[in-house]
Amino acid sequence: MSDGDQDSGDLSGLGGFFFYMFIIHPCTAWILRPGRFERKKSIMYAIAFLAAVAAIKSGVEMQQRGPNYYAVLGVTRSSNPLEIKRAYRKLSLEVHPDKNPSPEASDQFDQVKKAYDTLMDMEFREVYNKFGDDGIKANKRYDETQFLIELGVFYVTWGFMIFMLTLGKRNAEARNWTFTGLLVMLVLEVTIMTTVGNPFPSWLFPTWAEFEVIWLLHSLFPAFMNGCRSLGAYLYVDLDAQTRQLLLALQEQGKDILLVLRDVQIGVQSIQSGGGAGAHVIAGDGTVSMPQGAPLPRATPTGKIRELQDRLQTSNTNVAQAVRSLKSDGNKSSNNMGFYLMILGYIVVSYVFNQ
Repeated sequence: MSDGDQDSGDLSGLGGFFFYMFIIHPCTAWILRPGRFERKKSIMYAIAFLAAVAAIKSGVEMQQRGPNYYAVLGVTRSSNPLEIKRAYRKLSLEVHPDKNPSPEASDQFDQVKKAYDTLMDMEFREVYNKFGDDGIKANKRYDETQFLIELGVFYVTWGFMIFMLTLGKRNAEARNWTFTGLLVMLVLEVTIMTTVGNPFPSWLFPTWAEFEVIWLLHSLFPAFMNGCRSLGAYLYVDLDAQTRQLLLALQEQGKDILLVLRDVQIGVQSIQSGGGAGAHVIAGDGTVSMPQGAPLPRATPTGKIRELQDRLQTSNTNVAQAVRSLKSDGNKSSNNMGFYLMILGYIVVSYVFNQ
């Protein structure tokens, strides 16, 4: 890959960020708009849409980058020099300008020859696997200090962008998910770049070089970040608002209790003050039978107690509903799986690269 290709790749990465930021993110927000679809369907549609866009975009960019040296010769990353030489001899006869009438035969033969010369030299092959064709042209070697500086600039820049794009309580979960993904990508990149020899098992990306895997991770991360932002905002639950709703329901319940108890107290005092005026009978339904001509109280203690029970039943229903909503939403919000997924991802990566 030439310097011009490298600059084009940088611009493509920047353009990809703005593409996801200003086109894909609004489209995802449209899919996740409340009331448009059912909750589970909205999440499934949004994930499918983001995955399809990321796959198509990455596939197009890979086609533009062209095949690597392993794909040019039709060998795998674990092929030995004898297998590479055998593949070169067969392919060179097919694309040699003297035997191939195609106008592109000369360029194809030069590409095959360049791939063969690089992969047959073990030192160049190691440089190519880590840094690509640019590393060969610049005679680049792995330097720990330079690698850490480049790594720090890249990840600090992305970390700052993530922090700025996920400000506020509404994006708290999205921030956790995105930083977890960024940390997993950092672990993968460090593992790939610091492993001597072939860091992958033979069945995983058999014709890919290390620099292509890192490019793919960097290419997919903007899609992952914007997906986390969209889903995090959609799944956000305001626990403070839920708590305020519960406290208001409890406050209203307390007011109802105090009002009814006050009426009961007034009724009891009224009955006690009129106890000597004549006989009266409290029926089972809470009504009072008074002698003819005697004033009848507005309500009895029994009636007020029943009114209190009715109010408490209604109020308890509202409180129970608020508590259930708070518990369910709290469990969803507090169930932060980012840390556990990060640990599981590290274990899987360690297992794969140690095979």
